[in-house]
Amino acid sequence: MQGLGRRARAAARQVALAPADKRNAALKAMAQALRERAPAILAANALDLAEAKAAGQKESFIDRLLLNEVRIAEIAEAVASVAELSDPVGRVLATWEQPNGLVFERVATPLGVIAVIFESRPNVTADAGALCLKSGNAAILRAGSDSFRSSTEIAIAMRQGLEAAGLPGDAIQLVPTRDRAAVGEILAGLGGTIDVVVPRGGKGLVARVQSEARVPVFAHLDGNCHVYVHAAADLEMARNILLNAKLRRIGVCGAAETLLVDKACAATHLKPLVTMLLDAGCAVRGDEATQGADPRVTAATEEDWATEYLDRIIAVRVVDGLDAAVDHIERYGSHHTEAIVTADEAAAQRFLAEVDSAIVLHNASTQFADGGEFGFGAEIGIATGRMHARGPVGVEQLCSFKYRVHGSGQIRP
Repeated sequence: MQGLGRRARAAARQVALAPADKRNAALKAMAQALRERAPAILAANALDLAEAKAAGQKESFIDRLLLNEVRIAEIAEAVASVAELSDPVGRVLATWEQPNGLVFERVATPLGVIAVIFESRPNVTADAGALCLKSGNAAILRAGSDSFRSSTEIAIAMRQGLEAAGLPGDAIQLVPTRDRAAVGEILAGLGGTIDVVVPRGGKGLVARVQSEARVPVFAHLDGNCHVYVHAAADLEMARNILLNAKLRRIGVCGAAETLLVDKACAATHLKPLVTMLLDAGCAVRGDEATQGADPRVTAATEEDWATEYLDRIIAVRVVDGLDAAVDHIERYGSHHTEAIVTADEAAAQRFLAEVDSAIVLHNASTQFADGGEFGFGAEIGIATGRMHARGPVGVEQLCSFKYRVHGSGQIRP
């Protein structure tokens, strides 16, 4: 592991200094290698899937792990699309001149070596590797044991692309072991070679990383996302947004886990929305008013309001106005993604301003919490902290900055 860190640090310097066209050529070569290696990737994934199913993993887990020809094509396209993004390295973020004639520039620079620890999503191998390369960084990727075979095959394709473009293959390295002790070594910083850690996985993994890491962390612990149907919401729009937000993909962190319905429209909106969810195969746990809307609703507990289900379950509560909705989200939410459905522009503006989450939406599904949908090409994760990166972590968020100061012989008095 220490040698892996040293190789990454050496590769990071070469990648940071490589011109943008060389990094882009590597990304395009990676995409092609992924397409060519699809049979090997699918064969490895079949073994990972068989193991997961034999272990009795949930539907949402299997969905995150599953690869097929369409998904591999999408992964390759996502890597290729990163090459089309504007180069973040060396961007002049600000410039100004002081009265003494010194000219200051704030310039974007790579973070260095980024360690990504993830569980059942093998696509993270490609997404994280591509974003790190585009932003001039090296990546150390630690796949979970559940996706180890699939991720190994994807990492081989990424290395092929790097070397085809004349860049060091060590710029994207997959930790070659399932031993959990490797995670501890990464969190300790691998002898000072790691600059930031990004966990992608369940609450247990993220909590451990946030607790034990001796280097900065970009992460979110929970994706307890809310849809608030305001008094001025169009019912048909609310139906469409809610159905997509909850059930498009139940295992993603942007899936809605709680529905809040304004008391002022509950008489017309609550029953149709709850019935729609139940008929679509989604269990509903609700407050007293929601239980009265349909006999299939079970009673919600205090724990339900703070739960990220990642399953066909949703908590539903009737709230007395916008203030109550914001208060509920502040108390129980995870500062990830929240949506308001309303035709009232003033109410929407208040919600967007007052809800302290990384992503807030007006009249749109919470499942847009995705770097690709933001135009970032792909994402390395969603960050809910308040320092540096927040929301989808794309190439710009994987850069820090330095100051360049231009003088003409000035000395300080």
